[in-house]
Amino acid sequence: MKRFIEKLFGIDKLKAETEAAVKLAEESTKIAKDAVEAAERAKTSEELAKLNPKDRATKLKEPWVGVLNTHINKDNVRNGFFELDWNEQFVLKLKQEGYGFDGDKDEEIVDRWFRELCANVVVDGDFGGAVNTGVIDINSVRKNNL
Repeated sequence: MKRFIEKLFGIDKLKAETEAAVKLAEESTKIAKDAVEAAERAKTSEELAKLNPKDRATKLKEPWVGVLNTHINKDNVRNGFFELDWNEQFVLKLKQEGYGFDGDKDEEIVDRWFRELCANVVVDGDFGGAVNTGVIDINSVRKNNL
């Protein structure tokens, strides 16, 4: 009887149209939500792209270290030093890896790591003696250029 009355007065069609409208509204809401999220991701990506590498890593809470400059003693090229920069996340990572403890200065922690890194480079590169860099045939170069 209820269905008959709904059909008689067109209520069944109104219900179907309402359900369709609700479904369309839900789909539209999801599309709008996805668009807002995509816009936010694009804005974040644009902001990150404008940052220098250290600030970008820091904002993403990632460890970062970089060489700012290399200084060489002009009177003795065997002497020099690297100027490093890092973020807090890098120092935390070094602490987790056993290079330092709470209370140690950040500079000391990074120095411990850098010294070990340099030592490993020497050991891995087998720089225990003279390095054979090859031979340049000067005579051939002179003959071709004359």
